[in-house]
Amino acid sequence: MALEIIQPEDLDRPETYSHVIVASGSRLVFVAGQMSDDPAGNLVAPGDLAAQARQVFANLGRALAAAGARPDQVTKIGIYVVDHRREYLPVIEEARVALFGEHKPTDTLLGVERLAAPGYLIEVDAIAVVD
Repeated sequence: MALEIIQPEDLDRPETYSHVIVASGSRLVFVAGQMSDDPAGNLVAPGDLAAQARQVFANLGRALAAAGARPDQVTKIGIYVVDHRREYLPVIEEARVALFGEHKPTDTLLGVERLAAPGYLIEVDAIAVVD
């Protein structure tokens, strides 16, 4: 699997994501939105965005591994944050870097009114391309 990262010269230079990734591989992996549940399905850290973000990205890593995919094979993530504010970005980025390191998949971050159940503050889904 190969990823070609493109940062067009006539667009800004984002620090946390890539504008374009061209992927070649033989298998697509789609990961449903991961929430801040522990293995028993219980909400982790109600009201604590940082702790929930860490759990969400850890869960995303486990889901990728179960499909035989690595974080560096992820081409796109969607991040959904309840009542998003700009000051949340460093908190989310810290959890994101814990999973992806230097790899910067494309992303969309959306502020939402609520998620599927009360107490959840962040959800992340992903697409990976693997051989």
